[in-house]
Amino acid sequence: MPESERRSRRQREPLPAPLPPAERTVGQLVAESVRLYGHRFWPSFALGLPVAVADALSIDGTVGQNVLLFLAFSPLFTAAYVGACGLVLGRPDRRAALVALAVGTLVFAVAALVLPWFALVAVAWLAFVGLAVPAAVAERLGVLGSLRRATALARADYVHALGGLATLAIVFFVLRFPLAFLLRAQADNTIRAAVFVADLVVSPLLFLGAALLYVDQAARVVDSVDPRPRRPECRST
Repeated sequence: MPESERRSRRQREPLPAPLPPAERTVGQLVAESVRLYGHRFWPSFALGLPVAVADALSIDGTVGQNVLLFLAFSPLFTAAYVGACGLVLGRPDRRAALVALAVGTLVFAVAALVLPWFALVAVAWLAFVGLAVPAAVAERLGVLGSLRRATALARADYVHALGGLATLAIVFFVLRFPLAFLLRAQADNTIRAAVFVADLVVSPLLFLGAALLYVDQAARVVDSVDPRPRRPECRST
């Protein structure tokens, strides 16, 4: 069979169906985050504003100044995360949103203290307790209940949780640097403006991916108890 015919035949073949959340790989988590971003572009695009502003302000700051900056921005990072959870899991009521904002601010504040020195430790912390935010949104738990639920979700498959967040962070950094460089070169922007635009475009993937990770981990908890119950589903898809 000629090569051109084989290539055309491969192009006509349908893509394999994505795995269910309980079996989703890290690569598929990233792919689903990108797909959701494209499907809900404008609401998702707005999620990147806190990260874009914080990164632009941190460019010339010292480590200590950046720690204080990230601490101050913790409620805004959390608000973006709650917004992403609303897109993935359904809009929360006022109480759930306030609880999620409170617990997320606490979690992000701890991560901010170590992020400039040990980024991997910050990611590991977020993988262990960061799912308290979507737990508060989806399950209407209190602050302590959300933290306990987050650790239970993390223990269901911590390798997947850590690998998922770490991969999302790597994708974020890999995409933002060439985009910022391109914006600065093509439009003669300052580095601060270029970083702002690049972060605004790319950073929503972090929040959407983390919200989808909750769906994965919740499905793994269900399947570890009884494989028969229905797996949690993403409402936006």
